[in-house]
Amino acid sequence: MEDYTVGMVLTFFLIITKLVGSGKHIPTTLDGPFDPVTIRFDPSLRQGSDDIPMNDPRLKKNVTSIFPEQIALAVSTPTSMWVSWVTGDAQIGSNVTALEPASVASEVWYGKESGKYTNKRKGNATVYSQLYPFVGLLNYTSGIIHHVRIDGLEPGIKYYYKCGDSSLSAMSEEHVFETLPLPGHSSYPRRIAVIGDLGLTRNSSTTIDHLTKNDPSLILMVGDLTYANQYLTTGGKGVPCFSCAFPDAPIRESYQPRWDGWGRFMEPLISKVPMMVIEGNHEIEPQVAEITFKSYLTRFAVPAEESGSNSNFYYSFDAGGVHFVMLGAYVDYNSTGAQYAWLKEDLGKVDRTVTPWLVAAWHPPWYNSYSSHYQEFECMRQEMEELLYQYGIDIVFSGHVHAYERMNRVYNYTLDSCGPVYITVGDGGNIEKVDVDHADVPGKCPSQGDNKPEFGGVCHLNFSSGPAKGRFCWDRQPEWSAFRESSFGHGILEIFCFQFLGNQDIYKEDSPGDQIYIVRRPELCFPSTTLKVISPFNTSSESTILHYFLLISCGKRNGIFIKNNDDYALYMLS
Repeated sequence: MEDYTVGMVLTFFLIITKLVGSGKHIPTTLDGPFDPVTIRFDPSLRQGSDDIPMNDPRLKKNVTSIFPEQIALAVSTPTSMWVSWVTGDAQIGSNVTALEPASVASEVWYGKESGKYTNKRKGNATVYSQLYPFVGLLNYTSGIIHHVRIDGLEPGIKYYYKCGDSSLSAMSEEHVFETLPLPGHSSYPRRIAVIGDLGLTRNSSTTIDHLTKNDPSLILMVGDLTYANQYLTTGGKGVPCFSCAFPDAPIRESYQPRWDGWGRFMEPLISKVPMMVIEGNHEIEPQVAEITFKSYLTRFAVPAEESGSNSNFYYSFDAGGVHFVMLGAYVDYNSTGAQYAWLKEDLGKVDRTVTPWLVAAWHPPWYNSYSSHYQEFECMRQEMEELLYQYGIDIVFSGHVHAYERMNRVYNYTLDSCGPVYITVGDGGNIEKVDVDHADVPGKCPSQGDNKPEFGGVCHLNFSSGPAKGRFCWDRQPEWSAFRESSFGHGILEIFCFQFLGNQDIYKEDSPGDQIYIVRRPELCFPSTTLKVISPFNTSSESTILHYFLLISCGKRNGIFIKNNDDYALYMLS
């Protein structure tokens, strides 16, 4: 069943809205740590599908040369947005000549009413080339890539915009987006989609269709976007394993027109919803003079400068009461390096009374019980985990492993109620297929020579304590792995405060595969805070639980819940 697709929606919540409710019971992290669960499926139904061909209407160029296409949004600051697009025709061949970026202006018109554009901004344009010093390989030079920053935006408002070059009468059709809330402990994005390792297959299409129906207000793309490097430079058919299909290739080739097709495919979604990207290994794309990541670095605007970063490989941004940190796994992550220094400074500036939630994302997971990529980025974990734990990161999203896995709260491979909840969502639908093998299954444990990272060192280790002491792999699902499932899909992160009470109409019983309320317990994890008991109460006091829990979660009162069996004791700050 080559085109068999699964579009499972994985749903997570930051702030609990109901501890007791009708229908399916949704656990909270207060109920954890959870006994490990594995959802098993017939592996033959998880083998993916071929890439969508370039002549598909969704991938073909449907505007004339000077008109904008591949329009995309990205957050700049709480009051500004990046608008990006492409004009002109890319070239591919033995000899290519780059277009002149200055030949087409970069303009955005925008306003609060359809057809009435009260603001106009100009930006910059550039091109990039993917060049190979090998006979027979084709070179590529892009269309003109435009980035314009529009500012003065008000929170929670719909803005209508056009982009292009008005002097050439080449403005786009009107598009619309809604701004995110300003930083503040009581306002949050309505719904955040989390997706990784997407690609451009039939399964990718199903995933994006389902994601679009969930109507997100923000998208986190945790690396491995197009899989253009599953092709030769001459195009043809993409393959699940490049080195297997092309063992004599002189370099890891890439068919850059797939980037253009991907931009067109995604435009209906990301021209109205900002997408925040981070690089994965499939964005490396080596070329002449050891240049890498050229397409990724040129095509996407990210708030690097706005967040004090000197690199588009890592940055941060705020969305309501959440501070997001996007980290680079394929640049220096050592504790003596620039990224680590930037991260420490960035986290040190976070005011948890304004943005109570800290969410981090990078491509390869640190905690992973699948055979694929097992302990691959252990070096990065050893360098950075302590810093993230020190600053109380709440959730970490990663991809890379083509499956879904949610961890119990963990730190240094030990269950820890103050550790982050790590979630892997590398199952967007790419051509490399879904991972189904677990490292704890007999015969599936990788050797310590396997899973070498494409950047950084190898730090594979045997566990020093617990049930797997002295071994490289567990003999059962690790205790820190709460839930794993080999399936295509995406995550939906909903941050409920008062305004979303009772709004459960999108959660059909046959839709979510895994749901969890993620509950912050900051006072418990910072013992210097003094507490006094107000009163214990149990889950029969639903309205009381809900009232105090929302006050605490949204930052309007300071306190914690301590769970003991079915009872919840409430502690308030003295």
